[in-house]
Amino acid sequence: MTRPNNGMLHHVEIWVPDLERAAASFGWLLEALGYTLFQSWGNGRSWRLGATYLVVEQSSALTAGEHDRCRPGLNHLAFHVEDPGTVDVLVAEAPRHGWSLMFPDRHPHAGGEQTYAAYLENVDGFEVELVAINPSEPD
Repeated sequence: MTRPNNGMLHHVEIWVPDLERAAASFGWLLEALGYTLFQSWGNGRSWRLGATYLVVEQSSALTAGEHDRCRPGLNHLAFHVEDPGTVDVLVAEAPRHGWSLMFPDRHPHAGGEQTYAAYLENVDGFEVELVAINPSEPD
């Protein structure tokens, strides 16, 4: 593995109320996006892509029973997706893995006409955005 660029995201840790449910929904999505299972322990799992990994953990230190994306803190995670067709495939398969499409009346342009994206929410209220690469965006 090459040395990560300065400032590149190292990892994200999400505390969840139910590890198995989170591992099923996040695991499916992350693996569909090219991540591989990296770590597994009694209270958590992580998936890695390159130098970055994402952790879901059911911590005994949780102070609330549910996530609310509208409160201060994490609203959502956004992932690059290869192309609009891949976004469509993921949206079609998402309900079988605990995700539902948000803003269906504005899909796939809920983020604006210039963006082809899907906003998904899992049963625990965590939101992800899947954004197809816009060829006009600079690298």
